[in-house]
Amino acid sequence: MARKTPITVVALMVSGSLLLSGCTITADISDWWSETFGDASGPPTVREEFPYVREGRIFQDTGQDTEMHFAVTGLERTDDYTVMYYEVTYPDEFSGPNRNLSMAHTLVDPLSGRVYRQFLDDGGLKYGSESPNEDGLYPVHDGVTNEYVRYFPRIPDEVQQVTFVGSGLGAMTGIPVQDVEEERPDPESPNGPDHLSLDNPPPRGENLTFVNRRPDEDAVADEGWVQSFVDSEIASTTRDGDREIISLHSDVMFEFDRSDLTADAEDVVRRAATTLASNVDPDEPTITVIGHTDGIGDDSYNDTLSVQRAESVRDLLAEELGTDFTLEVEGRGKREPVAREGGPDDDEARARNRRVEFSYVFNTTVEATEEEEYDDDGLGVAQRNVTWPAPYDADPGSVVAEGELDGVRLEVYPLRRDGAYVIGTVALTNTTDEPTIPDMGGQEAVQAGGPEQFNKGTLGGFQLLEPESGLVRYVAQMDFGEGRYSSFAEEVHMLQPGNTYNLVAVFPAPPVDVEELTLRAGPFGEFEEVPVEY
Repeated sequence: MARKTPITVVALMVSGSLLLSGCTITADISDWWSETFGDASGPPTVREEFPYVREGRIFQDTGQDTEMHFAVTGLERTDDYTVMYYEVTYPDEFSGPNRNLSMAHTLVDPLSGRVYRQFLDDGGLKYGSESPNEDGLYPVHDGVTNEYVRYFPRIPDEVQQVTFVGSGLGAMTGIPVQDVEEERPDPESPNGPDHLSLDNPPPRGENLTFVNRRPDEDAVADEGWVQSFVDSEIASTTRDGDREIISLHSDVMFEFDRSDLTADAEDVVRRAATTLASNVDPDEPTITVIGHTDGIGDDSYNDTLSVQRAESVRDLLAEELGTDFTLEVEGRGKREPVAREGGPDDDEARARNRRVEFSYVFNTTVEATEEEEYDDDGLGVAQRNVTWPAPYDADPGSVVAEGELDGVRLEVYPLRRDGAYVIGTVALTNTTDEPTIPDMGGQEAVQAGGPEQFNKGTLGGFQLLEPESGLVRYVAQMDFGEGRYSSFAEEVHMLQPGNTYNLVAVFPAPPVDVEELTLRAGPFGEFEEVPVEY
């Protein structure tokens, strides 16, 4: 799967109207929409109401975490690119060279999970509005608006609205994509280079503009997928692009050092076969059964044991599935652990690493049945739940829970559905007189033996728990290939005294009937009955 888009190549992209496995919009989601909003005619109307504005405090590398006014003034799809126009204003005092510490500007299709980042040159500089000194910095004057242009890969025609992240002010949902025949004209007389000195601001009421540099043959842009992880006591599912991996936890599968299935394991595999029969793409009916071991023992022994365990599962799966699928076997021994062994939760980590996986391309046309939606036996992790993209709303709602730890106050806002995901918004306030970096838990905050890959970043310890089903939803991440991942959450940096910062973490969505979840907020503890809103 190609992860970088050179400007000279037209990439094959997945339609925004196609969903990953588990359900389609036209059936269960329309019914839910009708029951909730009284309108079954289709998705909410996409209204073009530019500018889309956010205001708040952002992290700067110098600690000058001032208020920022951020406005998306256009998102246009041409024959070659997606072009984003936006404006930034700092109303308060702001001086010296500063860098915004937010994640990179990213456009997300919340239905397909496809993600797009802006075009860069081989030096890592952005195309569009040029930095006057070619160092990535721009002149900033108090109360003066800077106008910017940025280029992204062309988003598929079927995608009508996207979610934007990267301003440092949370996720901006429901941004409409406008189709145009040609780009807006470049600034006639870019004045940014004329006002590099703080002593030389532009005349009152005049915006700063910059020379526009369009992508050339050296331009590349990262493209990837939102990768999600849902866990239960029996199984977990990782979903990335068009591939799904169901992992059966080996504690219910095998006795220590054995490759024959336990009685409980046989029942689990038979139920997994039902899930696989529904989810595997009939046009690519290959299921790879992959065995893994923990880190005890040498490579040769573990390679053999992992193959034997995979073969045991394969043989029973073949009885259940018949001849409609091709079953392949791989043994990867101890080479691909998902949890770090040797720590205080060593037993749990080893148990997590002893697993058997089913890897396959999923069927995007399958509709969820009522039984699948309410499946609470642990294999319901394979269900993907999709609603319409969330309309734009600058207001995160009212605080529903709060806690405090070491002088840092955490406030929790309602969870908000956005396509296949829910957006969790929290606010952190430093109530002390000194700058502080809060202990967000990180690796120490996750469940014992949890998968390291989904625990990265300062909000990596956050999880959503479905109390009735017991399913645990981890913070999603963006997979750009070649081992390059980015957490789908804003990072927490140094909190300045008295300042409040809004941050978001994005999770795979629960079924549409789930109206409340428990937020596991690392060392801040658990917050029950957090509402899930549209």
